[in-house]
Amino acid sequence: MGRLRYLTAGESHGPALVAIVEGLPAGLALSSAEIDRELARRQRGHGRGGRQRIERDRVRFRGGLRFGRTLGSPLAIEIENLDFASWSDEMACEGPVVRNRAVKVPRPGHADFAGGRKYRVDDLRDVLERASARETAARVAAGAAAKRLLAAASISIWSRVLAIGSSRDDEPIPAGLSAEELNEIADSSPVRALGAAASAAMVAEIDAAMSAKETLGGVIEVRARGCPLGLGSHVHWDRRLDGRIAQAIMAIPAIKGVEIGDGFAGAARPGSLAHDEFVREGGRLRRASNRAGGIEGGMTNGEELLVRAAMKPLATLARPLRSFDWTTGEAAPAHVERSDTCAVPAAAVIAEAVLALVLADALLETFGGDTVREVASRVAAAAST
Repeated sequence: MGRLRYLTAGESHGPALVAIVEGLPAGLALSSAEIDRELARRQRGHGRGGRQRIERDRVRFRGGLRFGRTLGSPLAIEIENLDFASWSDEMACEGPVVRNRAVKVPRPGHADFAGGRKYRVDDLRDVLERASARETAARVAAGAAAKRLLAAASISIWSRVLAIGSSRDDEPIPAGLSAEELNEIADSSPVRALGAAASAAMVAEIDAAMSAKETLGGVIEVRARGCPLGLGSHVHWDRRLDGRIAQAIMAIPAIKGVEIGDGFAGAARPGSLAHDEFVREGGRLRRASNRAGGIEGGMTNGEELLVRAAMKPLATLARPLRSFDWTTGEAAPAHVERSDTCAVPAAAVIAEAVLALVLADALLETFGGDTVREVASRVAAAAST
């Protein structure tokens, strides 16, 4: 990231999660209630585990904000881990070593094995605590601040779940609704699907997986409306917006595939059916389609930005896979840690947050500005030319 960057810190069962967001312009109105709403959206979804009944994610601002407005200095956010009360000995930052919950058997599909070998640990908990998807709460908090900046430039983001397991949602997107209204519809579903029948089928499939001690993955979709033309650049590989978006989405735990626009489906078509033609209608120039998903040549092209991602089933199973003991090398069933049956709806909300962070960075890169008023006026001026 160039103009806007962020870092997170903290472990799953440690005292707290922390996010530092640097580069937000001064004067951005921001409240804990707004961020808390995004954190609550992340915790919902049919198939989530017991951890969500323990945590009540709330943010505390620790810097960068005064009287509800950003100062232009780094924004510091803290999210307390309420479950730390039950882990204060095993996860103490200082004090005597207590390893009553040491992990000695890696889980296939998780960071346990590679991280354990890389860092030469005796207890795999040193790896899995940070690798846990609990960290994404801090990313959602940072992304909520980025969303506020995008809103000042009339950019909005929403998401939905397209598939969980073998159940798919083919419900068309209702016309004429804002991104906020579409998110309200998705949020009203226990799996963030738009279609009622698909939602019921997904819930039933999650219930069946839970009974079988299985986990399920799926496909999510996130869209951004109102992106100014020209965010990103074609001139260097690391400035191409599609590459930056793909990296951010792929870095969400359990995401194994990302496509923009028609993506993989477009690869099976001839060129005449793969691109978005220019047509004139009523004297105005428009696109006949949006197969590119709003990005051409590494830059936004003025159309709605469309990203999809595939999430694998979670690696912690109640019926563990085959593994080995870290100490003895003998065969053993994989470690079982409290987990979810399905976290696909949460992944969609996380994808909104990381997409917002990438777009906010690209927005500031293109338009600059030390205050929100400057950024918004420059975006508006560009749109009028």
